[in-house]
Amino acid sequence: MDEQRVPNLEEMDEHEAYRFLTELLSNLSPEEEYNVRHEDYVMEMPQSGERFRGRENLRAFQEAYPTYRGETPPPSIRLHRVLVKEGLWVAEGVYDYGGGQVLDTVLIFELRDGKMWRDRWYFAEPFEAPEWRAQWVERMES
Repeated sequence: MDEQRVPNLEEMDEHEAYRFLTELLSNLSPEEEYNVRHEDYVMEMPQSGERFRGRENLRAFQEAYPTYRGETPPPSIRLHRVLVKEGLWVAEGVYDYGGGQVLDTVLIFELRDGKMWRDRWYFAEPFEAPEWRAQWVERMES
């Protein structure tokens, strides 16, 4: 996806955003992702306390990632849904790092000038629900 063919993300509806993110997150292409990021891009992962400032910095990180160099199998993400509001996308899904590490994830994308401006990625490990509350809940598919 070169710079001229980058779609205006702020014009997408939920169906288009879901399809776009599914493709983008499946390709694991630092160059494709770079092109849809705003010049002032910031990505944060609060659980690890990390902030990547600048799309060049995140692209360099992605290119150094063991998967990109063929040292580990690529992680995958399966999106459940994407909500779209003015200048904001919220995506829910499951992130599979491989090797048995599967995490529920929520991704928040703030948009500016038709591109991704700020991302926050939240990860949560699944846990067993306590039996005492079983009478009030129904089990969900994982």
